[in-house]
Amino acid sequence: MARNLDLTALRSFVAVADTGGVTKAAGFLNLTQSAVSMQLKRLEEGLGLTLLDRSARTVSLTANGEQLLSYARRMLELNDEVYARLTAQEYEGVIRLGVPHDVVYPAIPQVLQQFSANFPRMKVQLESSYTVALKECFARGECDVILTTEDDCGHGGETLAELPLVWIGAQNGAAWRQRPLRLAFEHRCIFRKGVLSALDEAGIPWEMAVESDMTRTIEASVSADLAVHVLFEGSQPPFCEAISHNGALPALQHKKINLYASAVPANAAVSNLKDLIRNAFSRRLATRHAAE
Repeated sequence: MARNLDLTALRSFVAVADTGGVTKAAGFLNLTQSAVSMQLKRLEEGLGLTLLDRSARTVSLTANGEQLLSYARRMLELNDEVYARLTAQEYEGVIRLGVPHDVVYPAIPQVLQQFSANFPRMKVQLESSYTVALKECFARGECDVILTTEDDCGHGGETLAELPLVWIGAQNGAAWRQRPLRLAFEHRCIFRKGVLSALDEAGIPWEMAVESDMTRTIEASVSADLAVHVLFEGSQPPFCEAISHNGALPALQHKKINLYASAVPANAAVSNLKDLIRNAFSRRLATRHAAE
């Protein structure tokens, strides 16, 4: 006899895995906590497996749960793609999305791929720039949705994550040991002022070895071990790595990643794009917390 998996229960299971708890998953899915718990119980009973380890304060996946998670994501993506292609073709047009250079990876490519599957007739015009420039574009109505990196969250914004900044250098590089410390920064980088203040307070001499408006120039210089840079933890480009300096460089601040969205146009496509961005950063936070 054929047996079928409940996609609704699978969606709850994935939400719990991504958010790290039933309560948060229930809020994300707009369901009650008891409804999510019942769906998880039904899923486990149907498979005859324990999927979640509930012994700790934070819910985690069992080995069977980890295996199911991969299948569940693929099944839900295919389900959502079918519905989008057959029922959401009335949505056409362009959404203008602004993202700072330092938070494009790893989340945004995955977001754009899934959004394209959900709304194949919509186009996302991606603008990668600095937070200051993106907020100016948003204020002029030139972007529909933007992400920013800031100390605080402005009016109408929503904080998606608060992540630490880390020192970035070449793989197995030695530039971070030099004094004065050689730095590479874009002219309008929002991290720059705080980094220089931290170095001054620590009494570490520095020089601005590389300045450019081009992010690729900064990345190439750092990967060549000509200077060091600062980025969000986990956002380092290829051929670069977080520096294990053991206190030789000052500790850096946390910064907030905020989401701002225009009220117009308010439609299912824009809402879906925002949800995908939220989920991407929620998964990133969950992964980081699991590693701690």
